[in-house]
Amino acid sequence: MKPMKIDLPYLYNEPDHRGNPRLYVRKAGRRVRIKERPGTPEFMLAYSAALETVGTRQDVRRQSAAPGSFGWLAAQYFSSSAFDQLDLQSQRTRRRVIEECLEEPRVPGSSDKLRDCPMRLLGPDHVQMLLDRRKGFPGAANNRLKYLSAMFGWAIPKHLKANPARDIKPVRYSSDGFYTWTLEDVRQFEERHPIGTKARLALALLLYTGARRGDVVTFGRQHVKNGWLRMVPKKTRHLRATAIELPILPVLEEAIREAPTGDLTFLVTEYGKPFTAAGFGAWFRKRCDEAGLEQCTAHGLRKAGAARAAEAGATDRELMALFGWTSSSQATTYTRAADQKRLAAEAVRKLEQTGNELGLTTLSHSKKIG
Repeated sequence: MKPMKIDLPYLYNEPDHRGNPRLYVRKAGRRVRIKERPGTPEFMLAYSAALETVGTRQDVRRQSAAPGSFGWLAAQYFSSSAFDQLDLQSQRTRRRVIEECLEEPRVPGSSDKLRDCPMRLLGPDHVQMLLDRRKGFPGAANNRLKYLSAMFGWAIPKHLKANPARDIKPVRYSSDGFYTWTLEDVRQFEERHPIGTKARLALALLLYTGARRGDVVTFGRQHVKNGWLRMVPKKTRHLRATAIELPILPVLEEAIREAPTGDLTFLVTEYGKPFTAAGFGAWFRKRCDEAGLEQCTAHGLRKAGAARAAEAGATDRELMALFGWTSSSQATTYTRAADQKRLAAEAVRKLEQTGNELGLTTLSHSKKIG
């Protein structure tokens, strides 16, 4: 039998015991059989669905990109080990942003897409254009720059000689991001959700470990030993697999002891299954609404914990150890704000002292005149 030619990523021909061709989409030990006839629309639909099932969003349209083009480079990157090492959420976000760039017209109003632009012709002007087309959304513009720069950096020196995004400056803008909980917000939540409730346990896990929601939903008794919780953050495990250990504070220990928990994870759904990160975020959002805290989110508690620790005198290194950060830049954001707050308080006290002294002098002088 003539061998079947296969040109699609993750698609493999694995003949049965009689030598009949069998097509499978396979990745990371998972596989899905494609029964439709190759070359038909039904086959491409089944192929796309199988890619979703095995955990990749490979866009089949990229296969038509000419070798050496922008779209071709993106396909190589999405199939690389460097991309595969990213956590799934990072993969989805990065893929979506880069694919949006591929679909941008080469010039306004043109039907020619950037995906077909040869990489030898794609330069800094194109990258700047992609940022300018998102100038109304500076965060989205900077994500384009960050993810494209990472892809171009990966391509050097095998596919590119230089990074066309290297000298492009990110868009400067001011944003506080997620709302940071106040101490009063925490008290209000605790009044609505007392010790013994799942909501209170969720609050304690988020606030007293500083963990992201994607990590909190995985915590279980198997992670706790001798009063310490041991975990490898999902977001950074592709960079380093070193576990971090966090002390179980008495207030967290009580919340765990008094609340209903699952077998493998402390937090479970109403069906007794572990939460997904997105599912937990939506569920916790509703618990905040019940407490009258519409502005609060799970991520905002992580910010509150960092701010409180910094105000209590935690150093950059201590914050990095607690929150699993690999760079001091995030920690410095909180310690600098805490230092500013302490310095401002000290300045106000000095100003008040000076004002009182001036007031007494003026009062004494006015009495002498009288």
